[in-house]
Amino acid sequence: MRFAVTVPASTSNLGPGFDALGLALSLYNDFFVETASAYKVEVEGEGLGQIPTDDTNLFLKAYRATMNRFGAEEAVRVRIVNRIPLGRGLGSSATAIVAGILAAKKVSGEEFSVREVAEIALELEPHLDNILPAYMGGLVVVASGDGFSYVRLNWPIELKVVVVVPELVVPTKKARSVLPDGYTREDVVFNIQRVALLVSALWKKDFSLLKEAVRDRIHQPYRSRLVPFFNELVAEGYRAGALAVYLSGAGSCVAAIVERSSERVASAMCGVLESAGVKAKCMELAVDNAGARLKEL
Repeated sequence: MRFAVTVPASTSNLGPGFDALGLALSLYNDFFVETASAYKVEVEGEGLGQIPTDDTNLFLKAYRATMNRFGAEEAVRVRIVNRIPLGRGLGSSATAIVAGILAAKKVSGEEFSVREVAEIALELEPHLDNILPAYMGGLVVVASGDGFSYVRLNWPIELKVVVVVPELVVPTKKARSVLPDGYTREDVVFNIQRVALLVSALWKKDFSLLKEAVRDRIHQPYRSRLVPFFNELVAEGYRAGALAVYLSGAGSCVAAIVERSSERVASAMCGVLESAGVKAKCMELAVDNAGARLKEL
């Protein structure tokens, strides 16, 4: 049995939606899988030498956890073509988990729901705001606590996302460690208002509200200190015509929502880092509304 699983990147939080909002992007990791007599992992592209090829590989962990759930066992060989930068807030780890689950679904022949996918993923990755967009595509709103609920929404086709990718890894653990233990009532209310405004603005396609809607007081003021020239990137993005600029996930990527001026925004924002001698690349991405897909080989 030979097949390929393609899984999109994701950008999460979108400013105020801390651990609640995630959006799939048109940047993909491919996982070429075939059943075999023994497990083997090969890696190409981004993260070469950083992604483990032993039993700690996230694809293998997700695959085996899913197979165990069904009481099945069959080894696979996987070649990972990795295009999503690691440790930059674009959901690279989520793609490996989703691909492992889908590979196990294919090999075992079992069917399962989105909820079961999420339950398996949560054993390995506590952030459904990356997992569910990678699996389902589009914009996903997640509420977790005692269990979880979610809503998937199609993203307005008029809007694209420019992503600035500095050559700087911000480990999620470090990005979480800089957050305070508590927040004022004013800050919590501020974020609640803007999450509501953001979802409403996207639904009504009133894009003039997006700049205000992506403001945040919960994580960006603290995490942005880990990203060189964050404030300058935001300012230049808006000056070049971006509708909204925010820290993607835990960083270090900075994302801009754009309608017509994607090239100008990308050039302006990357120019900030180039002028400062910081290596970076800019990507102009569409939103992926399809999610993960599997193809026979």
